[in-house]
Amino acid sequence: MSSNYPFSYKLSWPARFLKPSLRGGVSAPAPAEAALLPRPEKSVRLAFVGDISAVANRQPPACDGDLNALLASADLVVGNCESPLVARPSARFGTRIGTHHAMTRTFLAGALEATGIAPGRLVLSLANNHVLDQGITGFDETLSALAALGIATIGTSTAVTRVGVGPLTLGLVAFTQWRNAAAADFAGRVAMTEDFFAGSRDGLPGAQEVDLMCAVPHWDWEFRHFPRDQTQAWAQRLAEFGVGLVAGHHAHVVQPMAKVGQTLVAYGLGDFLGTAFARQPWPGRVGAILVADVSADAATRGRIASYRLVPFMRLRDGDRERLVPLDKVQGPPGERARGRWAAVCGDGRTGLTS
Repeated sequence: MSSNYPFSYKLSWPARFLKPSLRGGVSAPAPAEAALLPRPEKSVRLAFVGDISAVANRQPPACDGDLNALLASADLVVGNCESPLVARPSARFGTRIGTHHAMTRTFLAGALEATGIAPGRLVLSLANNHVLDQGITGFDETLSALAALGIATIGTSTAVTRVGVGPLTLGLVAFTQWRNAAAADFAGRVAMTEDFFAGSRDGLPGAQEVDLMCAVPHWDWEFRHFPRDQTQAWAQRLAEFGVGLVAGHHAHVVQPMAKVGQTLVAYGLGDFLGTAFARQPWPGRVGAILVADVSADAATRGRIASYRLVPFMRLRDGDRERLVPLDKVQGPPGERARGRWAAVCGDGRTGLTS
């Protein structure tokens, strides 16, 4: 068996790709932005972005200056590396038609420069279904390429990765529900959901040694704006483990915020750079950046002081994409996208500032 998708998932994929579903809801919805504490004297800023791929791009993206400044203001950026980094794809036919992902080290470096993200303050998850699209050799090449760029990685094991962010220590875990290759190939290379939860029955080892635990799961069904019951149940378990912030991927469309106990959950951030096809239907072009300011004050150390989900749209610009804040997208496309954002995230706010 080369993948672990249920037959009903595979059967529904084309229809949902063409028309993403708005069915469902979340049990503990939260607004797209909120202040949770009085403004701390000292804080660090985290930014979480969605899936990153070169599938729909031949050139690095153009990025609106406001988005660029927002990402440049973050002390740490965390995202999902949806494509292996290889000099030359080994799965040539699949890569050509878009079923297999690949991007070059040069493309990623150019994309980071265009979006204001310094490699030294970036962490990328490799826990996703496409990470072995270019085989085990491609996986090894990806690890080497990211290391050469100075980019830290998570998701190759279920262990907590500790990252220093200014005066705080952040704990990061990542896992994937889905795989596109055999279980034996993923084993020992990529953290799977079942392995993560099986090894965390008594809590997350090392979680008490960090100021804030964050999880980056690759979960849920694609092209659904609202998470399934199983996904929400996993969010509940992460909250019970003491995870304070969850930033999910894989749905390729934006999903809502929720507050599960004291845990802030962004179920799905959509795509940061196009991961499907160059002519992807418009709902899949709306993505979000989750920005969280975390207190470094003694009394509230490690608590999220405020957050905001910042929506943007990826517009075609020749052989690349242009990332534009949602409130700057003009005409009917902008009105339609803002209506979808309001339907999913509730309050309809789309600005970069609160």
